[in-house]
Amino acid sequence: MTSLNREQITAALDSVIDPVDGQSITAKGMVQGIDIHDETVNVMIAVDPERGPALEDLRQAAEKAVAAVNGVTTARVALIAERPKAAAQQSTQPSQPSQPSRPAQPGQRPQGGGQMPLELPTVRSIVTVASGKGGVGKSTTSVNLALSLVAKGLKVGLLDADIYGPSLPRMMGLRDAKPVPSKEHQGKMIPPSAFGMRIMSIGFMIEEEQPVIWRGPMAMGALEQLLRDTDWGDLDVLVVDMPPGTGDIQLSMAQRVPVTGAVIVSTPQDIALLDARKGLNMFRKVNVPVFGLIENMSYYKCPECGHVDHIFDHGGAHKAADELGVPFLGEIPLDLKIRLGADEGKPIVQTEPEGEHSKAYGLIADKIAAAIEERVGPPEAPKKKGLFPKISFK
Repeated sequence: MTSLNREQITAALDSVIDPVDGQSITAKGMVQGIDIHDETVNVMIAVDPERGPALEDLRQAAEKAVAAVNGVTTARVALIAERPKAAAQQSTQPSQPSQPSRPAQPGQRPQGGGQMPLELPTVRSIVTVASGKGGVGKSTTSVNLALSLVAKGLKVGLLDADIYGPSLPRMMGLRDAKPVPSKEHQGKMIPPSAFGMRIMSIGFMIEEEQPVIWRGPMAMGALEQLLRDTDWGDLDVLVVDMPPGTGDIQLSMAQRVPVTGAVIVSTPQDIALLDARKGLNMFRKVNVPVFGLIENMSYYKCPECGHVDHIFDHGGAHKAADELGVPFLGEIPLDLKIRLGADEGKPIVQTEPEGEHSKAYGLIADKIAAAIEERVGPPEAPKKKGLFPKISFK
């Protein structure tokens, strides 16, 4: 196996010319990041946001140049927005009150940063599963909700948007899987599949214990690359497992991707609900509909005697949903089998489809499916009668 290095990649990129002034992108300092892992190379190219939509040819040229390097099997090049120096200097001055913006029209929402939104023409709807903080079981919830939607006859994809802490390869039993180039769609990758879903994660391209030490723009560029260059096929729903918090990745996802709706996961205790409120309000500020709140680890039911304990309090998410005016989607219990299934790559909805926990996920998936139908209409060819039951959220 050929050992790749940054010098080889930089030399290849030196042949890529910016059409505006005829200079190499390396000479102009546009190459902001090169990440090499085995035979996979990720490159970040900084561009003026106003030129971004017009530089797709340059991005493709850079990708071809990197792919031509001996030893490279997968090349990904992403454009990241770089503010002009004048704008950066202005940002250090006291900000002036902004003018009120025009309200978004029904079914529309403004896009941020002056960038064109990503287009995913084969994806009917996108649902983000988010939380205000880590440790609330968001990824486990994402996986089991996605599988519940598959069980209803929908075509579902699953995207791991947590660039810094990807977990889906382990949770889906795909720790050794790798994407492969698509023969049908040049420049796209066919992601690994499990349990009837296509799944994409940065974790497929790095070792499980390798840290991702990227600045925000690089992480956002990688996320956009995963979305744009994955051959998802025709999907009814793309479920996106978001990273915790309300940072750059969350904002970029909300502004650049046509998200159909967001689901917020929280545990019942006050500190988790405080952060969940922040996450919910972030989506509201960028005009992304919030489908509702899920209370995870809601209670513990003894498998021997059936006694129920509310270890982390109980009902907090339901109360918060009522106060915030959004639907309460349901409760998921704290159970060892759910945790073990996630760690072992055997999600409980797959291993115990008729079990109590799978039914709880299924009821929540029903409400999400109904909310999707309300936003974008029914699937073209539903496989089951009553696929999207009419459910009132009032």
